[in-house]
Amino acid sequence: MPKRNKLIFITLFFSIFSTITGVGIVVPLLPVYARNLGAGGLYIGLIFGAFSLSRVFFLPYFGRLSDRKGRKPLIVIGLLAYTIVSVAFLLSNTIGSLILIRLVQGIASAMLMPVIQAYVGDITPAGREGFTMGLFNMSIFFGLSLGPVLGGLIHDRFSLDAAFWGMGGLSLIGFLLSLVFLPPIRSERVVRRGKQPAGWKQLVRNREIAGLFFFRFAYTACIGIIWGFLPVLADAELSLSSTTIGFLVMLGIFVSGIIQLPMGYVADHLNKKAMVIFGGALVSGAILSYLWADHVSEMVLASVMFGVGGGICMPALMATAVLIGDKTEAMGSVMALLTVAHSMGILAGSMLAGVMMDLFRLRAAFPLGTALMLAGIVAFIYATRFRQEPPTSGAPGQVA
Repeated sequence: MPKRNKLIFITLFFSIFSTITGVGIVVPLLPVYARNLGAGGLYIGLIFGAFSLSRVFFLPYFGRLSDRKGRKPLIVIGLLAYTIVSVAFLLSNTIGSLILIRLVQGIASAMLMPVIQAYVGDITPAGREGFTMGLFNMSIFFGLSLGPVLGGLIHDRFSLDAAFWGMGGLSLIGFLLSLVFLPPIRSERVVRRGKQPAGWKQLVRNREIAGLFFFRFAYTACIGIIWGFLPVLADAELSLSSTTIGFLVMLGIFVSGIIQLPMGYVADHLNKKAMVIFGGALVSGAILSYLWADHVSEMVLASVMFGVGGGICMPALMATAVLIGDKTEAMGSVMALLTVAHSMGILAGSMLAGVMMDLFRLRAAFPLGTALMLAGIVAFIYATRFRQEPPTSGAPGQVA
C-alpha cells in the first residue's frame, strides 16, 4: 500500500475508533439519563429506536452520494455532527429533545460508517481485501469494547455530564484527524475515475449482495439478542454483578476484534464463502448454548465462541463486499446496504426476542437467534451457490 494510502487508512482507523469509543461511553448510560427525565419503558425504547430508524432511511442516500461526489465531505460533516450532538445531550432536559437528538445522531452515523468503509475499500490493494478489512474492523470492535467500560468508570468517578463531554471530545478528535489528514476530494479514487456507479436496481438484484445482506442481518440480530437479553438472564437467574454482566456482554465483541486481523489474512488465501459459513455455524451454536448455561463459566465459554465465530466470518464477508463494490463501481452503496442490514438486524433481533420472552420464557430468546443465524447461512449459500471466487493472491494489478 503506498504511503499516501497508509496515511488515509490510519486516519480513518483512528477517526472511527475515537468516535465509536465515544458513542460507547454514552449508550449504556442513556437509559439511566432518560429514566431520570421521567421516561418509561416505551419512551426509552423510542430513544434507542430513533437512532436506528433515521440511520436506516439515510444510509442508502449517503452511501450513494459518496459514490457520486466523494467520501471526505460526508466523513468530516458526520464527525462534526457527532461532536455537536454531544453538546446537545448536555443541554437536553426533556424526553422529546432526547428522541430528536438521537434521530440526528442516526443521520450523522449514516454519513460515517458506510462511507468510511467504502473509502477503506477504495484504497485496499488487490488480493488483500480480507487483511485490510480485518485490520480496519479492529477499530470498530475495540471501540465497542472500550467505550462502555470507560463510560462506567467516568460515570462512577465523575458524572453523567462528564461522559457526554468524553463522547464530544473523542468525536472532535476524529473530526480534526479527518479534516487535516484526509487528502482533498479531487484526489479520491471515486472522483478520479468519474464513472457512474451501478444503479440501485442492479445492486438490489445482485444475488451475491443479497446473500451478504441476509447473513449480516442474521448475525447482527444475534448481537441484538445478546445485548438485550443476556444481561437480563445473568441478573435474573444467576444474580451476577453489574461488572460481570458488562464483561460478558463485551467479551464476544473483544474476542472478535482480536482475531479480525489473522482471519482477514486467512480470508485472502482461503475460500471466503467457506469461512463465512463456518463462522456463522459457530455463531449459531454459541447463541444456542446460552439456553443451557447455568454458571458464569459456561456463559464465558458461549461468549468466547460467539466472538470467534464472528471474527472468522466478518472479515471474509467484508472482503467479499469490497470485491463487489469495486466491480460495480458502487462501493459506498454496497457498504450502505450492509449497514442497513446491520441496523435492521439489531432492531429485529431485540424485538423478536422480546416477543419470545413474553410468550414463552426468558431463555426462549436464544434458540430464536440460532434459527435466524441458520436461516442467514442457508440464504447466503443459496444466493452465492454459483459464485466462483477470483484469485486471492498475486492478482493482476495488485498493489504492493
